[in-house]
Amino acid sequence: MQGHSDYARMSVRGVELEYRHLPGDAGARTLLLLHEGLGCVALWRDFPEQLVANTGCSVFAYSRAGYGGSDPIDLPRPLNYMTAEAVDVLPHVIAKADISDYSLIGHSDGATIALAYAARAKAPGLRSVVVFAPHVFTERCALDSIARVRDEYRTTSLRERLMKYHGSNVDCAFHGWCNSWLDLRFLDWSIESDLAKISVPLLQIQGRDDEYGTVEQLRRIEDGVASQVRTTLFDDCGHSPHQQQYQQSMNAIVEFIGTDATKTVARK
Repeated sequence: MQGHSDYARMSVRGVELEYRHLPGDAGARTLLLLHEGLGCVALWRDFPEQLVANTGCSVFAYSRAGYGGSDPIDLPRPLNYMTAEAVDVLPHVIAKADISDYSLIGHSDGATIALAYAARAKAPGLRSVVVFAPHVFTERCALDSIARVRDEYRTTSLRERLMKYHGSNVDCAFHGWCNSWLDLRFLDWSIESDLAKISVPLLQIQGRDDEYGTVEQLRRIEDGVASQVRTTLFDDCGHSPHQQQYQQSMNAIVEFIGTDATKTVARK
């Protein structure tokens, strides 16, 4: 399931979390990766190595509790599980890993966690945020897509394919994600009230064919965030721009990381 010699584990608030740390150039910042709702460290595939090669930055990725090789959790997850990760876990991961100068890169659920964290970050070390396929409110298309994936989990080889990455956590990972989103109360879920508190530069990337969210997600982020926002939309791309449009995504990140140290420009 791991397959890399640089996988390790850290204890955060009594929970063992799997992580990878890939060093970059001396003095370079760290890019901290936050995975999607069915992701883990291994499911970033070679994206961490490519980030190091293209940016010179160090890369740190961890599997949230209940995913990959991290400790399992009790279900159900609370419906505010993404904000809870941003408030109760991520600051401790950053402190434990001794990360002081960093940018966040989040995908899907991880993008939401990155936004929720950026709205609350008190330490000066956060430089910027990159989000792939973010969601800040619930859309019907997302729920319909998740319901289809639930059926696939029951009737196809999806469970076995995910087990290669999550091992004994596979049901915990899947049901913790799926059952939260498909809870009727999740129709009212939103983190839009957090957006105005984000003060670092933001790059948001989405595919035009994203089955889990429309461009309305990006519009509301643009309207809500008080800092500088860059928006990039890719054709022929679904929910995973960093895989489906890898080179364009990498180019956008490299350019953004090279300029995000400039003074944040207020947009309101």
